[in-house]
Amino acid sequence: MKKIYLTLSVLFVINFTFSQVGVNTDNPQQTLHVAGPIETIRIDGLSSANNINNLGADSTTPVFIDDNGDLVLGAQENNIEILFDSENYLVDGISPTTLINQTGGGFGYTTAGIPVGGTATNFTLTANAIVEINYSVSWSVYKTANSNGRIADEHARIVQTGLYFRRNNYLGPAVINDVDGIPINDGPWCIDVNSAGTVCQEQGGMLAINGQFYNNGHSSNGEYENYHNTGSDYVKLGPGTYTAMFAAQLAVGDTSGTGAVKMYIGTGNDDIQIIAHYYQN
Repeated sequence: MKKIYLTLSVLFVINFTFSQVGVNTDNPQQTLHVAGPIETIRIDGLSSANNINNLGADSTTPVFIDDNGDLVLGAQENNIEILFDSENYLVDGISPTTLINQTGGGFGYTTAGIPVGGTATNFTLTANAIVEINYSVSWSVYKTANSNGRIADEHARIVQTGLYFRRNNYLGPAVINDVDGIPINDGPWCIDVNSAGTVCQEQGGMLAINGQFYNNGHSSNGEYENYHNTGSDYVKLGPGTYTAMFAAQLAVGDTSGTGAVKMYIGTGNDDIQIIAHYYQN
């Protein structure tokens, strides 16, 4: 009994004197300060053995703060979920649905590509989530006169790709704003421009925009097929069903000497992964 009394007295004095508690430090900078470069905190009530919402071994379970300021684990559906993971997302081939016309000024993007699963290719969010997008999309570039013809004008072209979402299936309306009503990536973006590259026909919220330059000066040896652009991004979306789609741009400063160059999206394998990081409001 004497030992317990003395321990409680010491704790009371520390709390009263410093108003802050330090672990491994006698100079705490916050109400609770754990010092040391590799120190961690363990809460038995949040372990997988004691809490059904802990995702267990080899997983990371988000910890939330409730309205009382308590640290809690959300329900398992409020954690991380892989919604979509495809190793060849777009239908392969050269067709009007995969065509991107070259433009001189680089105005706007053009929608291209149809998912392999057609209108059934989508994912559903059950609650508000931060959606993570990772993709690798293929493309090829040709002379108009010959679909197998290499471009040899040495003009530097920029090939930019991006991803956007449509409601429900790939025929639905494009998503422009995030769950908070804010235009995605400071949009709206032009996701479908006319063949002349002068008039925007549709707007949407573009994500994971990335690009590379293409330049070739050899008519028989230059590469022209199955390049890949990759991109990653995040967006906050609300509950609902969505379909991921691609838009691209082929731009060049000098359009003379070669004709109307064409680019096609999805001529090889196209990887896409979509992960939901659910969060509580």
